[in-house]
Amino acid sequence: MDSGHYTGHIEYSNIKTAIVHTNANNKLVVLGAGESGVGAAMLGKQQGWDVFVSDGGSIKQHFKEAMLHAGIAFEEGRHTMPNVLDAQCVVKSPGISEKTELMKEIRKAGIEVCSEIEFGYRYKGDSKIIAITGSNGKSTTTKLAYHLLKEAEYDVAMVGNIGYSFAKQVAEQPCKWYVMEVSSFQLDDIHHFRPDIAVLLNITPDHLDRYDYKFGNYIASKFRIAENQGAENYFILNYDDPVIKDYLSTHTINSRKIYFTMSEQNSINNEGGFVENDNIHIRFGDEELNMSIHDLSIKGKHNQYNSMAAGISARVAGIRKEKIRESFATFEGLEHRLEFVATIRGVDFINDSKATNVNSVWFALESMKTPVVLILGGQDKGNDYNEIMELVKQKVKAIVCLGIDNKPIHDAFDGVVSAVIDTQSAYDAVHAAYALSEKGDSVLLAPACASFDLFKNYEDRGQQFKDAVRSL
Repeated sequence: MDSGHYTGHIEYSNIKTAIVHTNANNKLVVLGAGESGVGAAMLGKQQGWDVFVSDGGSIKQHFKEAMLHAGIAFEEGRHTMPNVLDAQCVVKSPGISEKTELMKEIRKAGIEVCSEIEFGYRYKGDSKIIAITGSNGKSTTTKLAYHLLKEAEYDVAMVGNIGYSFAKQVAEQPCKWYVMEVSSFQLDDIHHFRPDIAVLLNITPDHLDRYDYKFGNYIASKFRIAENQGAENYFILNYDDPVIKDYLSTHTINSRKIYFTMSEQNSINNEGGFVENDNIHIRFGDEELNMSIHDLSIKGKHNQYNSMAAGISARVAGIRKEKIRESFATFEGLEHRLEFVATIRGVDFINDSKATNVNSVWFALESMKTPVVLILGGQDKGNDYNEIMELVKQKVKAIVCLGIDNKPIHDAFDGVVSAVIDTQSAYDAVHAAYALSEKGDSVLLAPACASFDLFKNYEDRGQQFKDAVRSL
């Protein structure tokens, strides 16, 4: 064992101090010991770096055990600045803001900072990457693109923001293809990261507190997914998104652009995706895929966009149209994303707990074909509910608030719908919504808010919703 490293010889639950390392020439410091951070640490260790992991909070038990087993030094509950500033390279958790004193000191010291996807990219060899970003729909599109490649028997892994560390996959089970969900935070710290196929689904205001409350900064962050691409790479974009079109009118993109759109009039260069007469068309190379939107396993206009983006990606990756058509029909959507739960006495219950912003709720409501009792609420992000006002007037008969502070929802919708009532548990919300519904209605959980006021996370909220439905 190297001197100065923490190992299994000590009680890791009591680690509160750190020892300064002197091997600065090959020192990797990883900030944050979550999925991506521990994955980067594992890859760094494998590649011969002197690795130290620092987490200002507590580290989950299974991550501690994994690092101890690998002989990786770590601390929790603090950041020991001499140790951190001894780094040659810092891999930063996406959750750490540049505004923290920790990051200010690191930047002042001139230390290289990169994201976990950048670090993993450096060791991915000749494998290929499909990287998907956007304000909404990226998890569904990532899972769908992965499904298309997997069904075509590609050697492929699904990684990134969707849950499994890219760096860890590269270290432990490298593949020929990676389908990756990428957030703006991950893109903020790339240098050489260059996906073979990049996808940009849409851009709406989100996370603006991390971008000096300037929408332009957030837009530029999303477009970083293509900044290192060349003419041999592909950039798949939503041509109907006004923010994307506006950016493209004033900026140069070096990769080959392929568009998807709801209108054939917007299709460019006779390739890409469009919808006409309820049929999806995907053109690339010498093939055109045609498929009824009614044969897609996931419903709603937003999922037509997601399907076009994933389908174009699969065609560019070399999958034949027949296989893509088959795989579209067998795809199972994401849990907590417009997930059908049950029909009880003629009332459908839909779990869209992952709809944590107003734009996501717009997409959810747009896909509904029956009268809706809408469950809204949680930790508000300064939402502007005017974005969904017209859809609420058209489709929502009652609103059930699920949160500690429901005032913003009342301010927006009192008098707009016939009933706006308060609850503070998933059980009460479901039972109240059921009482307000009648046969032929849908109860939709689409909160538009973060979940942390009453739940651990959106998954916990969605699971409690499903449990409550099953209790009816």
